[in-house]
Amino acid sequence: MSLYQRPHQKPPAVASHPVSPAAAPSRPLPLLTLPYLFSLLALLLLVALLFPWGPARPSSQASPWRAYTLQKAAAFAAGAGNGTIVLSAVSGPYLPFLSNWLISVRRAGRDDQVLVVAEDYETLERINAAWPGHAVLVPPAPDAQAAHKFGSQGFFNFTSRRPRHLLQILELGYSVMYNDVDMVWLADPFPYLVGDHDVYFMDDMTPVKPLNHSHELPPPGKKGRTYICSCMIFLRPTEGAKLLLRKWIEELKEQPWSKKQKSNDQPAFNWALNKTAGQVDVYVLPQSAFPTGGLYFKNKTWVKETKGKHVIIHNNYITGFEKKIKRFRDHGLWLVDEHSDESPLGRI
Repeated sequence: MSLYQRPHQKPPAVASHPVSPAAAPSRPLPLLTLPYLFSLLALLLLVALLFPWGPARPSSQASPWRAYTLQKAAAFAAGAGNGTIVLSAVSGPYLPFLSNWLISVRRAGRDDQVLVVAEDYETLERINAAWPGHAVLVPPAPDAQAAHKFGSQGFFNFTSRRPRHLLQILELGYSVMYNDVDMVWLADPFPYLVGDHDVYFMDDMTPVKPLNHSHELPPPGKKGRTYICSCMIFLRPTEGAKLLLRKWIEELKEQPWSKKQKSNDQPAFNWALNKTAGQVDVYVLPQSAFPTGGLYFKNKTWVKETKGKHVIIHNNYITGFEKKIKRFRDHGLWLVDEHSDESPLGRI
């Protein structure tokens, strides 16, 4: 045998009887260790966070009203008004004024015809949550979260969208009455839309006119243009009305807002009226029924003399959110204080 060669060893004898399980040494199974259980629990929690159980909740981005088009909304409102829509536009801060206006419109039996152009998504959702189908947003949405002051760039951007909305509705074949929301109806204005004219509107001048005054376009004033209010307009889907709106849009482009000349949509509307004179059949509504705020709220004698004739009151010739509310309250026209239950929006 070599020095480095190990001697042959026999393998150990195997017992004739196998060792019983009870006799085997006890070892913990590796899958049941405490660290493993903690890891499994953490994994389950992570899965639950990434893939929550139960039906998926609709996000605000999935709101059906964001896909609601002006074409669908106009058809909805016009369907209740024999092809005629009552239109207004509003941003969030002016929802109380919208509600106040709606109470008066509902009292006249015209609320089913109302379509509100919401100027921000929050307002769109809020109106349609309370009154489904009566609000639409026409993209792009302007920055309308603030209550823009008269003469500001925000106010100009807000009001300059108006003729585009109106033109789109006329192109769809509907008649439309536009109102600012700082108005109150005391009666149904539609019986006053006599004849078959293209466009109807109210004069914004304060001097008292005779009851039987002319309904033709007034002569231009000192600035070379008329002073018709763009706050209340009724238009039929005629070529004359469309011509006026296109000209209004052109004038707005030629007279943009600037810090030096803090314009709004009304001068452009009047220039459009003057430049299309003779091409558009217009009708000035009676002053006794549709007075400007500078007359109604400041001439008590005239108000008494024309009592019972007033149809729509416009709270203009004053600026400021709170000042307008106070003036309405002083004259018993802030209806939301005691009659919010009559508003389709409820209490704002």
